[in-house]
Amino acid sequence: MTSSSGPVTHRRVLAIALPMTVAHLTTPLLGVTDAVVVGRLGDAALLGGVALAAVIFDLLFWGFGFLRMGTVGLAAQAVGRRDPVEERAVLARALLIAVLCGGALVVLQGPILAAALKLAGASAEVNAAVADYYHIRIFAAPFSLANYAVLGWLTGLGRTGRALALQAGMNFINMALTALLVLGAGRGIAGAAAGTLAAEVGGAVAGLIMCARLRGTSPLGLFRAVPRAVLFEASRLREALLLNGDIMIRTAALMFAFFFFAAQGARAGDVTLAANALLQNLGLLAAYFLDGFATAAEQVCGAAVGARRRADFARGVELVLMWGFGFALAAGLLYLAAGPILIDLMTTSPAVRAEARQYLLYAALLPLVGVCAFAFDGVFIGALWSRDMRNLMLLAVAIYLVAWWALRGFGNDGLWAALMVFLAARGLLQALRLPALMRRTFSAA
Repeated sequence: MTSSSGPVTHRRVLAIALPMTVAHLTTPLLGVTDAVVVGRLGDAALLGGVALAAVIFDLLFWGFGFLRMGTVGLAAQAVGRRDPVEERAVLARALLIAVLCGGALVVLQGPILAAALKLAGASAEVNAAVADYYHIRIFAAPFSLANYAVLGWLTGLGRTGRALALQAGMNFINMALTALLVLGAGRGIAGAAAGTLAAEVGGAVAGLIMCARLRGTSPLGLFRAVPRAVLFEASRLREALLLNGDIMIRTAALMFAFFFFAAQGARAGDVTLAANALLQNLGLLAAYFLDGFATAAEQVCGAAVGARRRADFARGVELVLMWGFGFALAAGLLYLAAGPILIDLMTTSPAVRAEARQYLLYAALLPLVGVCAFAFDGVFIGALWSRDMRNLMLLAVAIYLVAWWALRGFGNDGLWAALMVFLAARGLLQALRLPALMRRTFSAA
């Protein structure tokens, strides 16, 4: 196994990136399974309910993605410093935040659901199905957020093979339980929610056992080895809270940018909205690979900062960008060559097919234009440069809105061009900021 804090090589980067890419790719299977299994019940309201509930939970939990990203950077830097006590403290603090936030979601489940249903504006039948699903799955919240923390910690330690096994195992168990409870036991949409709840609880327990075994102890022993003074050290808690807050704001800005894109597409009509959604899905598929290399950057660069090794940090940035561009170029060429076939597989509407083909070039360019943004997100998270990442994201969103306003006369072409400007601005702004941050971080190295 490649060392999580050893020399920065192609092998080490790929050993982190490829398992995490596979782990990311298993996640969309959950929504497909729920839709297929519930769809076989023959009730459109139930199918609409499980789809809407999935969106609610995706948005609800995505906002807590900082528990994974922030934990990666903190754990990787503890690895680089060779500080095993702080390694365990990072996990303990992340789990504490996960339980508190997850518990708050459970307590506030009523107002959250009421607000979500009011915004969605679905039928009474769909709302009833959503409520049946929601009021069961919401109890998975503390375990779901704990799984974010565990996956982040394993990744920060460079144990991405174990992170893949945990993520993939949890997802496949979820799919099996959903099929069994919905179709076998006749539990309907409640069965789909119970399957997810059971998988999340099982994943959290398995994750804690896995983490403990990595350190040759029991789950309780994992935390008993962390002195209370270290666990609740004011400077460390403040660092974790500020880091998580910055990442949450950054994520909210990113969500706004893509929501704005979808909203503007909707104003152009149903056909344009559908075509843009199909092309965005192609971009999302490429993004899973780029996310894998961003994860590699988080671990490699975080460990280099912790060890005060500037050369390793620079090499990590170089390799992540190199492999990221390689995969982005391959994805772009694939979309140009096979895009029409992929579009036809995703829709049978002649109008949507024609519209999507018209804008296919943008989907092919999206991974190439966005590769720096993905890579540098990983670099900044690993180095704990969260404040700069937050500020640069907000600036990039402002540039995006200005670009859209300037290009709005070009219709959907202008909208796609503005999105390209947004992605390019994110990467360029971070690249320009990188040298100064490296000087500051490694000035004492």
